[in-house]
Amino acid sequence: MTTKPAAQPQPAGVSHRLTYLPDPPKSPDAMQQAPYISLNHMVLADHFLSQPDVLVGVNGYLCYDARDIRRAPVPDLLVAFGVAVPPAEIVDANGYTISEIGKPPDFVLEVASSSTGWRDYTVKRDIYAGYGVQEYWRFDHTGGRYHDTALAGDRLVDGAYEPIPVTTGTDGIIRGYSAVLDLELHSYYGELRLWDPKMGDYLPDLTETKAQRDANAVQSAANAAQRDEAYAQRDVNAAQRDDAYAQRDVNAAQRDDAYAQRDSAITQRDEAVAERDAMAAVHDADLARIRQLEAELRRRELEG
Repeated sequence: MTTKPAAQPQPAGVSHRLTYLPDPPKSPDAMQQAPYISLNHMVLADHFLSQPDVLVGVNGYLCYDARDIRRAPVPDLLVAFGVAVPPAEIVDANGYTISEIGKPPDFVLEVASSSTGWRDYTVKRDIYAGYGVQEYWRFDHTGGRYHDTALAGDRLVDGAYEPIPVTTGTDGIIRGYSAVLDLELHSYYGELRLWDPKMGDYLPDLTETKAQRDANAVQSAANAAQRDEAYAQRDVNAAQRDDAYAQRDVNAAQRDDAYAQRDSAITQRDEAVAERDAMAAVHDADLARIRQLEAELRRRELEG
């Protein structure tokens, strides 16, 4: 990857105050281009959001000097790294004036249309090379009806553009690597997407982000419902456990009552046996006394 160009110091006497340019002319084919421009503008703006000196701009003039406005192109999308002027001020100025900002953009993309397609890969290519734009890319959603090809890129080498290798894979995706963005541009069945090699995935667009957010919300709600059900089941289990403990205590109390009744019955039985044995002992004593008296009477009768 080539080093992203740093902001160049402005010439002596040049103020940071930007010239406010008139509103750019409206393209007659804006409806054709808008989906591809707006999507990739938002994707790139989000991708470089953490870098405050990176400008991602759309549909503004690009000129070396504000006096050149009549001949200035209006790129569909441009990216400039290391700008010394706050990007918001450049956007407010309706265009990118190189002499005032101090450096050319690093990346320009033109999206094909029926009215501008031929100029994109001929006249504008020379203009952007002359401005010093490091990379110039062209995308044709028709596959090459308006441009000379579906996807093409040029890199500035010694002041002239040299084609950036673009390949078509077995999956049908046309790929080219942008060194200044450190991203791949992919053209696939009329769609332009930006692939991050480090992440191994496409940069997410707002639709995908919203869909993912909605999916996460649905999953979160499902997880919350499952969690609530788990808590409810836990409470049911706890209640059943408490009921089991209570029943166990009731059973233990009933068992203890049964044991107490058994012990009482045993005590009563033992007392009855003891009383019976006592009565039997008295009876035996009385019977022995009677027999003793009878024996004494018989003895006296024999003596008398």
